[in-house]
Amino acid sequence: MERVVQFTGPRQVEVAEQPRADLPPGHLRVRTRFSGISAGTELTAYRGTNPYLTRTWDPDARLFRDGAAGIQYPVAGWGYSEVGEVVEVAPDLAGTPDLPRPGDLVWGIWGHRSEGVVPAERMIGHTLPAGLEPLAGAFARVGAIAYNAVLAADIHLGEDVAVFGQGVIGLLTTRLAQLNGARVTAVDALDDRLETAKRYGAHHTLNARTDQVAESIRDATAGLGADLAIEISGAYPALHEALRSVAAGGRVVASGFYQGDGIGLRLGDEFHHNRVQLICSQIGGVPPQLSNRWSVERLQRTFLRLVAEGQVDVASLVSHVIPAADAADAYVLLDERPATALQVVLEF
Repeated sequence: MERVVQFTGPRQVEVAEQPRADLPPGHLRVRTRFSGISAGTELTAYRGTNPYLTRTWDPDARLFRDGAAGIQYPVAGWGYSEVGEVVEVAPDLAGTPDLPRPGDLVWGIWGHRSEGVVPAERMIGHTLPAGLEPLAGAFARVGAIAYNAVLAADIHLGEDVAVFGQGVIGLLTTRLAQLNGARVTAVDALDDRLETAKRYGAHHTLNARTDQVAESIRDATAGLGADLAIEISGAYPALHEALRSVAAGGRVVASGFYQGDGIGLRLGDEFHHNRVQLICSQIGGVPPQLSNRWSVERLQRTFLRLVAEGQVDVASLVSHVIPAADAADAYVLLDERPATALQVVLEF
């Protein structure tokens, strides 16, 4: 039997046992060690706010259609940040170049489950870099989300960049933007996270609750405003403040997963009058102008290489490692006490 974490309804979590899946041709079996919980996208399914729970995504038209839900409870194995050990490879895959072998530690996406049966094409080149701690593999996807936002921002050396939201992905964005040559102002509502942002390369920090963010950024840039901003929290008021904070003709990268109607976002204000560019960054693809050279695969591999080289620290972002059997407690923690947690990881 295998164990899988599933949502049986809004804010209802169970760890169910299922029969062990057969290994079909062209697949690998991976025994999970760690699986990271997404405090953004994943909590939308836990809370019941994810658009797939009320509408259907039409991949051909690239539109959400009303009238039926694309997914229904129980929602099983929602995670997307796994690391584990290859325990079985289908015989037909013998000799496949760059394919992990039994005993190799690998990273990928197979959800919060004790074992994953994963197509080989999704695992080629996914062996963990030498010397990298297994837990670091759980950051490949979240690191790629941050990396993608930085690529979309098109940062130039010496530019002033504001990063709104200093959760796990926001902190990684701050570090990558700083590595890319930016002078970063980190914005969050939690002082502890702002202190962490300083360690991750932030030049300035601002508290979204107590500071006048846009005004402070303009004061620090001789009235110009930030060259660009990256909004990573998924909060509409933060996106609005990001639009207020950039220079006329500046750029805002929206990389959060925004839920419901845009309460707090007023596009007739600074966005309209300052002719701000608003760009979406979403991990389903890379910025179009880079697609001939970059891919989501390259984002993930390059991010893990930066971690292995010591340029990005992920270990200190892990605030809780929780046994998979206690997964319900992990979601309550992230939902009700987010100030006490950064990256929460399930251990199988």
